[in-house]
This record gives sequence, structure tokens and C-alpha cells, in this order.
Amino acid sequence: MVSTDVGAIARIVRAGGVIAYPTEAVFGLGCRPADTAACERVLAIKGRDAGKGLIVITDDLARIAHWLEPLPQAQQARAEATWPGPHTWLWPAHASCPPWLRGAHTRLAVRVTAHAGVRALCAASDSALVSTSANRSGEPPCRDSADVRARFDGQIDGILDLPCGGASEPSSIRDIVTGAWLRGGPTA
Repeated sequence: MVSTDVGAIARIVRAGGVIAYPTEAVFGLGCRPADTAACERVLAIKGRDAGKGLIVITDDLARIAHWLEPLPQAQQARAEATWPGPHTWLWPAHASCPPWLRGAHTRLAVRVTAHAGVRALCAASDSALVSTSANRSGEPPCRDSADVRARFDGQIDGILDLPCGGASEPSSIRDIVTGAWLRGGPTA
């Protein structure tokens, strides 16, 4: 199903489906992060090594706070100053964080998105979303729904057919504890 109807795509997410949706820069593949089978489908469709982990995006950090270790206020404020926006932070994961999200790491990659359509999708599905770029590993990411349809026809359950947010590059990734940049940043 390809639709601009956030409610229709949210029903797919709630039912355990895998979707593609626009983010600030590129389309992402996603599902409910607590759904093991859906996350395994995302990894298989993408051809992504499970040890790399997955980004989780949300409209409200409270949706995933139970998967995150509490931090000193100064560290948490570092992330909150960049949100909502295209900035992903590696946050120490609580023991309750599903291992398929962290991969082989002790941190969970999290972002509070600025994309209005995705914020509405999180609210309508009452869930954060897995967010990995809509591409097969090593290929360029999809930037519109036509490209998603061409590459993933029959492999995903729905596409939120809205434009990306206009950023030219995927989100920056930074460690919230050390401040180290892993992608993007001032020297990128």
C-alpha cells in the first residue's frame, strides 16, 4: 500500500508490518522497534548485519525512555538541544533494551525527528519506529516513494508517500557520553 494517509500506514505498523517512510533527508525502512519479527524482516530486506544495530526515531523521547539509561542533565541536554531534528545520538542502553536494536553495542541510536509526517506517524501508531535508510546495504538510499517502490516492490507492507524533509545528508550520529562524532559533524 502506498498512501499519504498517516492513519492507514500507522495501522500497518501496529499490525507488525514493515514500512518505508520519509525522514529529514532520505526514506527509511521501519517498523515497531519492540517487534522482533518485524525488525528481523527489516534487517533481511536491507541485507544489514544485525550486529550493527538500528536507529530508533520517535516524536517523543518518553516513548523509548525505558530503554535508555538515565544520564547527567548536561549530557541529556546536549541531545535535547538538537531535537527535534536530524541528529542521532548513541545513548547508553538500559538492560531492558531489545538486543536486536543495540546490535553488538552497549548504546542505542536514538533521534527525535523533526519530520512532521513521521512525528504524526509515531503518534498515530503509538510507537517509536526503527529507522534505517531505505536501501540495500552499500547502495544509495531512496529519496522518494517511486524509488522505494522500484527497489522494494513486494517486500514491504506500506509506504508513507510524503516528501523527505529537505536535508541533503542523512542524520549526524554522535556519542552522547563522549561527544564524539561518528557521522556528520563539524568536520564532515
